[in-house]
Amino acid sequence: MATTILDSIVYGGLWASETLAPLFEEVERTRGWLEILAVLAEVQGDHGLIPSSAARCIVRACREIAVDGAFLDELRRGREQSGHSTAGLLRAVASRCPAEAGEWVHYGATVQDVTDTWLMRTLAAARKFFAAKLAEVDASLSRKAAQHRDTLMVGRTHGQQGCPITFGFKAAGWVAEVRRHRARLHELQPRLEVGQLAGGVGSLSALGPRGLEVQADFCARLGLAAPPFTWTASRDVLAEWGSLLTLFCGTADRIGHEIYNLQRSEIGELCEASAAGVIGSITMPHKRNPESGEHLGTLSRVVRHQAACLTEGLVHEHERDGRSWKVEWHVVPELTLLAGRAVELLASLAESFTVDAARMLANLEATGGLVLSEALMLLLAARTGRETAHRLVSEASQAAREGGTSLEQAARANAEISARIPDAELRELFDYGRHTGLCGALVDRLLTAKEPA
Repeated sequence: MATTILDSIVYGGLWASETLAPLFEEVERTRGWLEILAVLAEVQGDHGLIPSSAARCIVRACREIAVDGAFLDELRRGREQSGHSTAGLLRAVASRCPAEAGEWVHYGATVQDVTDTWLMRTLAAARKFFAAKLAEVDASLSRKAAQHRDTLMVGRTHGQQGCPITFGFKAAGWVAEVRRHRARLHELQPRLEVGQLAGGVGSLSALGPRGLEVQADFCARLGLAAPPFTWTASRDVLAEWGSLLTLFCGTADRIGHEIYNLQRSEIGELCEASAAGVIGSITMPHKRNPESGEHLGTLSRVVRHQAACLTEGLVHEHERDGRSWKVEWHVVPELTLLAGRAVELLASLAESFTVDAARMLANLEATGGLVLSEALMLLLAARTGRETAHRLVSEASQAAREGGTSLEQAARANAEISARIPDAELRELFDYGRHTGLCGALVDRLLTAKEPA
């Protein structure tokens, strides 16, 4: 029976990526550990560290074991009897070998050699998943940025209307952020995808004078690079993984929250797609709630806190510290599954949300031109100086608000402004499309730049 929301048959799909979940499932993890034990024996046999006949028996036993309920129960009993996390697994393998071969199972290695190597193989697969999903997000948002390069809307600062921008400009800002994450993910690969075979205190003392060759061979056969140095007590790369997932989810939350806000009934500029049969509210049938944007905020909050837990492992005692290291057993899978679901949800949202260009224009025009106060001030400043121009436009803006008129009308009614700016020039100024700055050029520059690998 499910004991956490991630394992729930009903709700698990909302919280954990169903694509990534099998990577961390107990059967697959156990199979992964067995394969690492098999490769370890294989390499040690080839390098003469253990008898080749024993190596062959261990490899066969590891690869022939059926990881089913009975086997997992055997491992559970072994763990309970020994009080050790993996002694049950090692005994189970040894018991399936001739006695003389079973003596050589897991020779000279530690539990952490197996679990760290498995974790990096698993995160290598997860890294590819995130790379693919972020590429999807990039593509979807890039299409929207290009499509709405010149779609006018209001830019807001401190929750208030500021100056005109385009929706393409806003979407391109999201794209730029996603591309930085894609670059970070690519840059992480050589640090993340390394194995661990270092022995008791990390010195490779049990692997003989050719230990570095043994380590390199072991890692290569498992599709990983050999580490530049032992990392049993150095957990910075795992903390980096958590931090990177936090960044992904921060962007997902930012985009989701922006769509959430711009879908408000009073704004109505963006809207999440709504599939047939989807219910917005049990009690208010008219509602179309921004479920995806809202849930991205929930997932992101949990991810941020889980990633913080990984930073606790940065402080390790001596050459191994189970208090710090074993935190990863719980945190890394859950953190990765939560972040994976967030990125999946973002990919779907980025592809499907809709843009109401007419509502964007209506909201831009709603202030009666007050959003062009900067443009009016800059035009006037060339003739009066900035301080005077700021005072005059502030007075005109206040008069427009109090009198319920447009800024253009208030400017005409202000003798000091109208004396310096003719009517024709003032009328031409109040064209919203002329005041988006370099929004279009910035969109073009981003979308024509080389994408991350």
